[in-house]
Amino acid sequence: MMSRYSLVTFGCQMNQHDSERVEELLGLAGYTRVLDPQQADVVLLNTCSVREKAEQKLRSEVGRLALLKKARPNLALCVLGCVAQQEGERLLKKMPQLDLVVGPDHIAELPELIANLELGGPPRVRVGFDLEAPRFLPALPARSAARASAVSRFVTIMKGCNERCSFCIVPHTRGAERYRPSAEIVQEIAALVASGAREITLLGQTVNSYRDPSGALPEAPGAGENPFKNTKFEQAREDESEFAALLRAIAASVPALLRLRYTSPHPRHLTNSLIRAHAELPVLARHVHMPVQSGSDRVLKRMIRRYSVAEYCERIARLRDTLPGLTLSTDVIVGFPGESPEDFAATLDLVRSVGFVGLFGFKYSVRPYTPAQKLADDIPESEKAARLQRLFEVAEALRQMHLNGLVGGVEQVLVEECDADGNATGRSGRNEIVHFAANRELAGEVVSVRITRANKNSLGGEPLEPSMLCAKPPVRAAGPRALPVLA
Repeated sequence: MMSRYSLVTFGCQMNQHDSERVEELLGLAGYTRVLDPQQADVVLLNTCSVREKAEQKLRSEVGRLALLKKARPNLALCVLGCVAQQEGERLLKKMPQLDLVVGPDHIAELPELIANLELGGPPRVRVGFDLEAPRFLPALPARSAARASAVSRFVTIMKGCNERCSFCIVPHTRGAERYRPSAEIVQEIAALVASGAREITLLGQTVNSYRDPSGALPEAPGAGENPFKNTKFEQAREDESEFAALLRAIAASVPALLRLRYTSPHPRHLTNSLIRAHAELPVLARHVHMPVQSGSDRVLKRMIRRYSVAEYCERIARLRDTLPGLTLSTDVIVGFPGESPEDFAATLDLVRSVGFVGLFGFKYSVRPYTPAQKLADDIPESEKAARLQRLFEVAEALRQMHLNGLVGGVEQVLVEECDADGNATGRSGRNEIVHFAANRELAGEVVSVRITRANKNSLGGEPLEPSMLCAKPPVRAAGPRALPVLA
């Protein structure tokens, strides 16, 4: 029996969430996870195809595993996720070592598919979208001991994307937008909080485009109003969604939830109703990730982003005016076809003027099945690399200035980890990672921490309550758990 499996995840938080659901499904079916593929009977690779680099990682990993399978012919190799959906049957032809190719909407079938392999069944491909009857696999907190006490959890509220940005393969690999009923979302969050979660991050390819398929949500305050000078009234109505109403329903129905975050939104759905929700719901974190991609209107138009720099900046400014102290992070693509030095300079100007405290930067790479594939990729790789490096330099300077400015102040830190050596780590409401020493288990608690130092990508401090202080300094070297800037 194929009783042991190894799971490798590439890509975004949505892929990580899918991998967690895979773990739960296989755990319920009697499988045990092992970290070393050499000890596994089944190796699953959950893939991302948003960037070319992720596909290269997959090819490299399959090549390495092929050698293992040559020595152990009964080893089953499975590719899940976006590359599986993108390539389908072609993936089996390119990589004959594979036994299963399974798209994101079919991961619930994994136990059955693996069982068929055990019985000698042939390689299978299961791809396609659940457009007629969307299925969302909820977390199973009561049966997932490894995560039952996790402080921060993900909850999917929608999948797919209708935006059709010219550079993005997501509509091809994840399909059109499908939404989850609001009651089902609230029920899952309530169960996770009851099992120990204190922070929830709502997930979706365009998370703030959410509309309740059950029609159960009342209209949110501010819905349909257009206070923006740079957005026409008709466009503002089109941009409206029921996301703010969902946030209010969660806040009202799960009062024990300490923090609520979401990713990844689209700027055009940063509507007046959502801005009001941020101002009026204390549970919402004082940090928003809002992808901009470029600071040039000409490039944004070629990207089919459906907003201008002026619209983006006006909505961000209104959000900040409504909730002072809120921090922002963003995504930026450099070297998009036709991006001139002047276009790139405009992007740097935007990054500086907004003052992002975190930035995920990427070099443009041609993706199949995207409109931008028809554009000439006319920026040399060396120039893309130079622009990316310059972008990172600007972003790092902003990040460091922000962190330095917090030294001496007090942050409310939701503790995510607290180990036996007295190392506590958590995040502030504005998403800064904070390390401090503690003398007892604090995971899940909110601790007032005075910031004493700024590291490169995190903060260090001391709890205000003396009884929490550890007699010895934490053994972990000061440093980040995760970088705010990724290549």
